[in-house]
Amino acid sequence: MELLAVDWHGGLIQAGQFILSFSILVILHEFGHYIPAKWFKCRVEKFYLFFNPWFSLFKKKIGETTWGIGWVPFGGFVKIAGMIDESMDKDQMKLPPKPDEFRAKPAWQRLIIMVGGVVVNILLAIIIFIGISWYWGEEKIQGKNLKYGIVADSIGKMAGLQDGDIIYKVGNENVDDASDKRIAGQIILNDAKTISIIRNGKEMNLDVTEEFLTALKKNKGNGLASVRIPFVIDTVMAGQGAAKSGLKKNDYIIAVDGKPTPYFNDFQNVVQDYASKTIPFTVIRNSDTLSIPVTLSDNAKIGAGSKSLKSLGFDIDIKKYSFFQAIPVGFNLCWSSLNKYIEGMKRLFQGKDKVSESLGSVISIGSIYSKVWDWQNFWTLTALFSIILAFMNILPIPALDGGHALFCIIEIITGKKPSDKFMEYAQTFGMILLLGFMVYALGLDFWRLFK
Repeated sequence: MELLAVDWHGGLIQAGQFILSFSILVILHEFGHYIPAKWFKCRVEKFYLFFNPWFSLFKKKIGETTWGIGWVPFGGFVKIAGMIDESMDKDQMKLPPKPDEFRAKPAWQRLIIMVGGVVVNILLAIIIFIGISWYWGEEKIQGKNLKYGIVADSIGKMAGLQDGDIIYKVGNENVDDASDKRIAGQIILNDAKTISIIRNGKEMNLDVTEEFLTALKKNKGNGLASVRIPFVIDTVMAGQGAAKSGLKKNDYIIAVDGKPTPYFNDFQNVVQDYASKTIPFTVIRNSDTLSIPVTLSDNAKIGAGSKSLKSLGFDIDIKKYSFFQAIPVGFNLCWSSLNKYIEGMKRLFQGKDKVSESLGSVISIGSIYSKVWDWQNFWTLTALFSIILAFMNILPIPALDGGHALFCIIEIITGKKPSDKFMEYAQTFGMILLLGFMVYALGLDFWRLFK
């Protein structure tokens, strides 16, 4: 009966978006290697979307290059003659280098070939963000339109902000974008002396102290406040607590174990005390009030996402840009997205987030896509994953582009080229490490699904 309850139509749409998105990313990434390789007159033997152990779904040789599609959807590759790569073609490496082989080229050319894929992924993200800003514009919400006010963070509380405050003016300027970083930017850049708020229906001013301003600058604009919203479910992740308990889209969680949670921040504060426990959630569904037992993960998560401000009925302003106005917006979105991803990685290494809760394979990634075909969401996710692909590939790990690039840089600095045998060992080590990482991520997803 559970199999019949699966949303197969929505799942197929998610799978279709995932395959299309990552096909675009992988093909363009590999072209980032292919084009400079051809510029420097390297022989490119294979160009593959996805990996092809034992057999290929499709292949066709055109000139010196075999173009194909593999059956293992974990990426793709370009096989450049004379390069130690995932093909581990040791027989070729035993022969003297030929002029059209990768290993025969100077280190600076090999470096450009190796970083080409990462450069293309960053450029792709910028282009997509420019396109999104130009075509759909940018959604903003004015401070006065925050109908539930803000959630004061640690630095915001230093200025005297409280949950439920409506920040409508900074200095003499109205708040036209009530996001945390934008308000912080207004305070810092305008050297504001006051923050104007509405609290319990009354207007009042808060002074901007030097202590508060210093802390805000030191924290790079973070930690001021966030938008307060009710926790109305929009997405439910398969295999996790919310899905297993029967929570659905549009459910409004108003209490946890009898403790009121009218807003999402209240929910977050309450559930921290119930990690790994099964507790009753009070939910409003279609005007009915239900009590539903939900099991939280050991990180106090339920695997559900909240509705956006727009879908919650907030008065959203859409700012339109001309093509040329959209260019700097696209650049800013790319770098801010990269910065957020790096901050997330830092949290993992610092132990603030658990790897078992944050890491996932293609199953988790695919579930992020919408169950209806939403082009704006599709291109936004494609841009974000392009940034992630670039970041992961530039890490100095053997078998990744960053590992090869590191050896090229060392060669340029020292004038000494690593031996082919050393490169073989490094590539083998890197591949074992990456395969182990992928198997672990896949195992976590299956564990979540069948736990």
